[in-house]
Amino acid sequence: MRAKQVGVVVLLVAFTAIGAVFWLAGHVHRPLEIGQERLIVVEPGSSLNGLLRQLDQEGVLGEPQEARRRRLGARLYDLFTDVSQRIRVGEYSLKPGDTLLQVLLRVEQGEVLQRALTLIEGWNMRELRAALAAAPGLRQTLQDLDDKALMAALGRPGESPEGWFAPDTWYYTSQDTDLDLLRRAYARQQVLLDDAWQSRAENLPYESAYEVLIMASIIEKETGVPHERGEIAGVFVERLRRGMRLQTDPTVIYGMGERYEGRIRSADLREPTPWNTYVINGLPPTPIAMPGEEAIRAAVAPAETQALFFVARGDGSHVFSRTLEEHNRAVQEYQMRRRADYRSSPAPVTTP
Repeated sequence: MRAKQVGVVVLLVAFTAIGAVFWLAGHVHRPLEIGQERLIVVEPGSSLNGLLRQLDQEGVLGEPQEARRRRLGARLYDLFTDVSQRIRVGEYSLKPGDTLLQVLLRVEQGEVLQRALTLIEGWNMRELRAALAAAPGLRQTLQDLDDKALMAALGRPGESPEGWFAPDTWYYTSQDTDLDLLRRAYARQQVLLDDAWQSRAENLPYESAYEVLIMASIIEKETGVPHERGEIAGVFVERLRRGMRLQTDPTVIYGMGERYEGRIRSADLREPTPWNTYVINGLPPTPIAMPGEEAIRAAVAPAETQALFFVARGDGSHVFSRTLEEHNRAVQEYQMRRRADYRSSPAPVTTP
């Protein structure tokens, strides 16, 4: 009888322990007290206890009794999985409906929050720097670096940064720096430019791939509707072939820098800046903006055209002309008599 009694006691203890495990596991599987998405940051050196304490301070573990049960459940989970040894640092999102187990798995697997920063075709370095500085969760390291120091930090001393960063949507985490993001964008632009240079059309008036980048930046700034890129490139290439000045307003604007206030005066067209293509021959010394892949492709594969001039219609598109006489008539029609809703680029598309 005594042996049977001991056996019964052992079974009762075992069933009780199993029941306690399932009871605590139930609390780990219950949705946390999360009304709306919030973020937590797991710092280097964080422990499981530290993470649980942080969640408790955020109020997502619930009332004290429930929070205690959830913490016990998490430690029980750790006994079986050793999750405390695999906590990954980073920024994590807590969403309504998440359970403590889901959060632990997310932290264990390093499913850190990824944010996105879109670099826009046609931005210059001032605009790019402003976007980087305003990017939430991106570690800022460039505040005290000028453009020269920035390029040295990227391992490209002596280069101008203008045009060298590929416009795209770039994803990053809280562990990334602004320099990390620029390093990826630079590498991508280098690949695009190298590929374009290798596949360029014959007899183009460029001496280097860098001149392609410069031309692509001008094409980017002049293009209002995508299907005109090739023809705009064709006009500029033909002008270079004939030794004509490019005479493109975006280069004047770039040379004016922060003095530009929305309009170009006759005096601005005559001002001798290194980028003013009404004054200088050939290409300016650097790009004037970040060109996208399509602009780079257009620069090395321009459309065959007899046009030497173009003028904006006011809806984003252009009128292309072969002779100065034709061009002057187009200028008279579209520039001297500007429509009330004149735009140099297409109107933004609105969703119904």
